[in-house]
Amino acid sequence: MLRLTSILAVILIPSCALTQTSGDPVTQGDPNVPEFEPAFENQTRAPAMSSGEEFEQSVLAGPLEHPWGIAELPDGSFLVTERPGRMRMIAADGSLSEPIAGVPEVLNRGQGGLLDVNISPDFASDRMVYWTYAKPLGGGMSVTAAARGVLSEDGTSLSGVEDIFVQEPPSPTPMHYGSRIVFDGDGFAFITTGEHSAREERTQAQDLNTTYGKVIRVRPDGSVPDDNPFVGQDGAIDTIWAYGLRNPQGADIHPRTGALWTLEHGPRGGDELNQPEPGRNYGWPVITYGEEYSGAAIGASQTQAEGMEQPVYYWDPVIAPGGFIFYDGDAFPEWQGDVLAGSLYPGGLVRLEMDGDRVVGEERLVRDIGRVRDVEQTSDGRVLLLTDEPNGEVIVLAPAGPS
Repeated sequence: MLRLTSILAVILIPSCALTQTSGDPVTQGDPNVPEFEPAFENQTRAPAMSSGEEFEQSVLAGPLEHPWGIAELPDGSFLVTERPGRMRMIAADGSLSEPIAGVPEVLNRGQGGLLDVNISPDFASDRMVYWTYAKPLGGGMSVTAAARGVLSEDGTSLSGVEDIFVQEPPSPTPMHYGSRIVFDGDGFAFITTGEHSAREERTQAQDLNTTYGKVIRVRPDGSVPDDNPFVGQDGAIDTIWAYGLRNPQGADIHPRTGALWTLEHGPRGGDELNQPEPGRNYGWPVITYGEEYSGAAIGASQTQAEGMEQPVYYWDPVIAPGGFIFYDGDAFPEWQGDVLAGSLYPGGLVRLEMDGDRVVGEERLVRDIGRVRDVEQTSDGRVLLLTDEPNGEVIVLAPAGPS
C-alpha cells in the first residue's frame, strides 16, 4: 500500500555539543587489539574536532524496510532501495511510490538483497539506472552483481535490464557482498565486492582468479577498459582494479582529485578507509588491525607486510561503516572536503576532517538515530542519511535557520 510520509518536527542539533574539543580522540571504547600500533600519526584515533556547524534534522520519507542505497534524480526526486528487493521513488515532498517494476529477483537472506543504486552520468539523456544486488544462483548459492536498466518517463518501471558484472565463483555464504557502484569523471564504473566472510572463502580476497574482496572497474555496459591493471595477465580476472578487501560497503570519488576511495568493515576492530590504486593489494586477510570476533588472532596477527598497502585510516573499536561521501556542498562550509560516513554500530554519522589525503580530526554526529547504512549529498548541499531498520527512514540534515 502506498504510504505518504509525514515530515517530523525539526530538531536543532548543535554539532559542537556532540564531540570533545581537545587533542584527545572522540569518546569511544578501548581498542580490541591494543598491542597494534598505527603505522603513522593519525592513522587511527585522530583528535576530536568540532566543525561548529549547526543543522536541522528532519525525516523526508519512511517507513522503508531496511533501506540500503539512495540516489538523487535531476528533478529533485530520489530513487531508494529496500533490501528485500524493492526500488521506489521518493518525491520532493517525501511521498513514496509503489515499487518500481522490472527489478530482478534478489537473494533476501543474511546480508543479501537489493543493495546500492546510482544513476548514469548521462541520465538526463539515457535515463539509465544502475544497482547492485545479491544475485541468486540456485541451490542457496549467490554472488554480488551489478545491473542496469532504463527508467520509464513516469518512473514506474525499468526496461532493458541486464547485468554488467557478476561476481565469481558462486558462494554458499549470504554475507559480505560489498557493495557500492560509483562513476568517475571518465565514465567508468567502480563496483566493490566482499569476500563472503567464511574463513574458507575470505582468503580469495588475495586470489586474482576470483572477484571476492575486490574493486571492479568496468565501462557502463560491463566491458573491460584496456588499461585495467590485470588485463592480459594469466590467472587474473581483467575486471579487477584493486584487491585484498574485506567488505567494502562505502565508495566515493573525490570531488577534487577524481580518485576512488573505499570504506570497509573490519572484523573485531580494523574498519578501514582506503584510496585504492590500480593493481594494489590492501592486505585482507593477511594483514589487519582487527581480530576474530572470538578474540582470536587473524592469521599471523600482523598489521604490515611487504607489497601490501596501509589504510589511510582505521577504527578500533569499529564504527561498522556503511556508505560515505566526500562533502563538497555549500550548505555546510566547514565540512567541505571532509569524509561523512555512516555508522551501523554504535550508529550515527562520523566526520573525518581531511588535510589532503590524510585524516587530521574526527567528529561524531547524530549518535541517537541508529544504524546509518548510506550517506548522500543533495544537489543543494543537504545531507541524506538512510537508517537500516525494519521501519527505516530517510533523514535530512539541513543548515539551521534562525531560532
